[in-house]
Amino acid sequence: MLNKEIVAQATSLDSASIRLEFPVLNRKVHNGVPLVYLDSAATSQKPRQVLQKMEHFYRDYNANVHRGIHTLAEEATVQYEGARERIANFINAEDAREVVFTGNATEAINLVAQSWGRANLQKGDRIVLTEMEHHANLVPWQMVANEKGSHIDIIPVTDDGELDQSEFDKLLRNDPKAVCITHVSNVLGTVNPLAQIAEKARSVGAMTVVDGAQSAPHLPVDVQALGADFFAFSGHKMCGPTGVGVLWGRSELLQSMPPFLGGGDMIKRVYLRDFEPNEIPYKFEAGTPPIGEAIGLGAAVHFLTEVGMEAIWKHEQWLIEYALERLQAVPGINVYGQTAGERGGVAAFTLDGVHPHDVAQVLDAHGVAVRAGHHCAMPLHDRFDLVATARASFYLYNTRDEVDELIGGLYKVKDLFG
Repeated sequence: MLNKEIVAQATSLDSASIRLEFPVLNRKVHNGVPLVYLDSAATSQKPRQVLQKMEHFYRDYNANVHRGIHTLAEEATVQYEGARERIANFINAEDAREVVFTGNATEAINLVAQSWGRANLQKGDRIVLTEMEHHANLVPWQMVANEKGSHIDIIPVTDDGELDQSEFDKLLRNDPKAVCITHVSNVLGTVNPLAQIAEKARSVGAMTVVDGAQSAPHLPVDVQALGADFFAFSGHKMCGPTGVGVLWGRSELLQSMPPFLGGGDMIKRVYLRDFEPNEIPYKFEAGTPPIGEAIGLGAAVHFLTEVGMEAIWKHEQWLIEYALERLQAVPGINVYGQTAGERGGVAAFTLDGVHPHDVAQVLDAHGVAVRAGHHCAMPLHDRFDLVATARASFYLYNTRDEVDELIGGLYKVKDLFG
């Protein structure tokens, strides 16, 4: 359980107190330089509660879930299904059976594309994607579109890093079958008006699939209020372990979809030449599920809930506002995406005359960890005529002092490269 004093402080988001819960943040790198971790959009760090919960599982009641009638199996099943309930409450799902455990958000989106897509898309049907998507919400739809002969339409991104809503309205006139969209861009930080987009899609009979990998960890998510049909996210970006993700889907859609993989818990009855699939969510959880990882994600969700998602979001807004102000004051820095108004806690930027990989390497030498590359968003980088960007991303444990360390490191980059 969280230390009561830390919980009290965390409700006002005292990052100094929250940081005590993350052991890795005490690390020193490169001959004693303190670590400044600004890469949470790639993966977040893990609090003690998650590490302890997973250790407790593997040390004290490790067993496979379901069907076992011995003590360890029953204890593991209670914890595994308890994590599902906790996650359902976290996103305000109507029913815990709408929560499917997957390996990550990528697998969750592939599940929808391969199961719903193969069963429902026909030759000539249209799928709407956006120019700002992560590859995980592009490639699965390209694969099924190629197989079924469906057509992909793209919502373009404006120079300000927003989706062009007028172009989206035009695409809706083609009666698409699916609209697949990121909630928050992992490059630009754009927070898309998801409820509005889902309502428009629904008005023409289209299903909405949401990549929530960059929203579920950072802001309050209510899947019922958003109005989408599917919502995917990963555990490792929200203080949980790698190897586990979540697909939320409307129960009537999940029930109508064929299984994605075969074997294990996804069956109710098997014959030599046929089988009967299990009920949801189990018909999509083939084989041994990520038991320890799901339990760890349940602990992460509990941690985030105690801190408060609204408080986390406000803290990140406070951080990104300061970071953008400081970055824009550095000569030669180009920041991408909106620089005013609400945006996610990511700042992608370039420095004139210096490759982003060199920027990241010099920053690392001074203890500052950022990401450099295309961030699994090549088409978006093409849109802005970029090969790569450097990206600083923030979370509940980051501070404005760490933003200052980033800026100081960038001036060292400038000194080195002239």
